[in-house]
Amino acid sequence: MAEVDNKQVILKGYTDNAPEESDMELKVSKIKLEAPKGSGAFLVKNLYLSCDPYMRGRMRDFRNSYIPHFVPGQPLEGFGVSKVIDSDNPAFKPGDLVSLITGWEEYSLIHKTKQCRKIDPDEIPLSYHLGLLGMAGFTSYAGFFEVCSPKKGEFVFVSAASGAVGQLVGQLAKLHGCYVVGSAGTSQKVDLLKNKLGFDEAFNYKEEPDFDAALKRYFPQGIDIYFDNVGGDMLDAALLNMRIHGRIAVCGVVSQQSFTKPQGIFNWFNLITKRIRMQGFLQHDYLHLYPRFLEDVITNYKQGKIVYIEDMKGGLDSAPAAFVGLFSGKNVGKQVIRVAHE
Repeated sequence: MAEVDNKQVILKGYTDNAPEESDMELKVSKIKLEAPKGSGAFLVKNLYLSCDPYMRGRMRDFRNSYIPHFVPGQPLEGFGVSKVIDSDNPAFKPGDLVSLITGWEEYSLIHKTKQCRKIDPDEIPLSYHLGLLGMAGFTSYAGFFEVCSPKKGEFVFVSAASGAVGQLVGQLAKLHGCYVVGSAGTSQKVDLLKNKLGFDEAFNYKEEPDFDAALKRYFPQGIDIYFDNVGGDMLDAALLNMRIHGRIAVCGVVSQQSFTKPQGIFNWFNLITKRIRMQGFLQHDYLHLYPRFLEDVITNYKQGKIVYIEDMKGGLDSAPAAFVGLFSGKNVGKQVIRVAHE
């Protein structure tokens, strides 16, 4: 079989700082559109790729992590939605649509199938299997219900609230009967939070010179649940405003610009005086809940009780800039790369 071009996004080298476009480069390799006989692998055409902040941690030479680092000179990889082109694996047939870990390239040969899930195309857009029904959505679900242990009527604060995770956390909290406030970085995002995503209130953190004062204004009675996607100064301010027996789910630290010089937190004493439970988590610790998550979220989506916002970029060429933009808030909603039409 003749070889075809395979455009790829390659990691040039490790970095401990916020990623830049120059850390990556576009290359074109060659690939045969067949799965080698006896390999047990299958070949996919990548349709959509997910841009996720956790990938930043894979760009550094750090080996004591829950997930392996990327390899310089090789394509980045992450969650994707792909179509099977050829297969030497009886579980996957040509034409199957799958959600999986795949390379940042046009075509990928898949050997590891542990995280592969067949997709049944229905009324839900294929790309939503990267966000609403993917890692981001499940992170929202597991973090809110399992880590935050919400009760009806509680006061919930969500940072980076218009992002892939935050937007669903807020909607789940509203469906659960909570009062929800979100923070975001532009007036456009604040408008989306209040008028499309159903948050009770929202504010632009870039217009707030004093985060503590802002949180006291929006939560005069204090915060029961803080779903933290940013860390840094906002976490410090939230600690001052938590209620007794409050819960903090630590999901991300996107405010931190450097792994080698992280910003410290000063208001830890509130954990003691207010008996706050603060917990980091990873969604894959809760995979036993994934079927329930799918049923709940799909039902609510089809009933119009949940909406989801994507920021779709076209073409693999756009991937480096889209990924880098996550760390300065350029995306509005879940950042997705459309590599190809089905």
